Amino acid sequence: MTTVELVEHARAVSVPLPDASGRALAASRIVDAAPDPYTEGRWVLRAGSKVGAVRIEVPGGEPVTVRIAPKVPIGRLFFLLGYSLDPRGWRDGEVEVGDHRDLLPALAHAVERQVDRALRRGLLQGYRATEETSLVVRGRIREAEQIRRHFGATLPIEIAYDEFTTDIAENRILRAAVERLLRLPGVPHEVRRRLMHQRARLADITPLIRGQALPAWHPTRLNSRYHHALHLAGVVLDGASPEHQADGLRIDGYLFNMNKLFEDFLTVALREAYRGSDRSCRFQDPHHLDEAHEIRMKPDFVLYGPDGEPQAVVDAKYKAEKPDGYPDADLYQMLAYCTALGLSEGHLVYAKGNAPHAAHHVRHAGIVIHQHALDLDRSPADLMTAVGDLARLMARDLPE
Repeated sequence: MTTVELVEHARAVSVPLPDASGRALAASRIVDAAPDPYTEGRWVLRAGSKVGAVRIEVPGGEPVTVRIAPKVPIGRLFFLLGYSLDPRGWRDGEVEVGDHRDLLPALAHAVERQVDRALRRGLLQGYRATEETSLVVRGRIREAEQIRRHFGATLPIEIAYDEFTTDIAENRILRAAVERLLRLPGVPHEVRRRLMHQRARLADITPLIRGQALPAWHPTRLNSRYHHALHLAGVVLDGASPEHQADGLRIDGYLFNMNKLFEDFLTVALREAYRGSDRSCRFQDPHHLDEAHEIRMKPDFVLYGPDGEPQAVVDAKYKAEKPDGYPDADLYQMLAYCTALGLSEGHLVYAKGNAPHAAHHVRHAGIVIHQHALDLDRSPADLMTAVGDLARLMARDLPE
């Protein structure tokens, strides 16, 4: 098996690969792949903003495993993830990732630890709506089904009732996440062994059907010990895992989209900064640029004032900074947002970057576009302070 190690948004690298493996990587669209124009038998590979590990089955050749490491430390990545999932209940250090430096082993370790913590007092029980055919009455009779299926016969009886059981949505989600991780390549042996123990604890729970939507669950006081485990399980099962056939290829693994992680963290952190104020916030707020409502736009974050009018707009940009600064296309996009919303200022927030804060005054428009750099290598406390400063800049009358 061939293993390729890459870093997200790093320079392209030339690696020795059989042509079949290179073509499989190019077809998978996991990374940018092209034959090296200068050296035969080598391919030029470059990772984008997705991190994790995948295994690609190569028709007529050996499988290829691609591992893409994030630029930010694993511990910091999980802080961003945890905060975006539960800003008031999850803080730095809440997720145990052990000594793992790669994303997939760290994620598997974190999920197993949280599942173990959730199940420490036994499996959660709850009521599940059940419909079945029975010889005795339990709950209520489904009259319409009784007539449709049995044409007025007395027995059997179509009934519906609430059953108090451990076979509920919360436990089914945990089992599905554990089983998903057990199928992934690159999970360390010790973590895999502990995951198998958690699966044994959930053995009596009905497995989810792959491809179907996850059952709904709602955070309550009764299932509070499950909250962190369920949040992480949702990350594993949310569809970011490329377990599918693509162009005839079998792809199995887990990829995490850093673009979405940064956007989720920033928008949630800004919302928390305005909590308790007279402002309201909307994520991915739909608007139109033109009068005919044909040109759609969805800014990442729009702040509304007490009167319900837009007060500020933010777009998160997790992308590499060019040597001469940030991309001009981002400025044009923000100019369109400000124009459509009737705002005099807009804010582009980048993940890290060497360029200082910039304020561009657009000619003949009366619009100022701010560019900010949020250094993700900073400590969680410093990160939250920086977000608070941004929130106060957007709403200058916000109290300290």
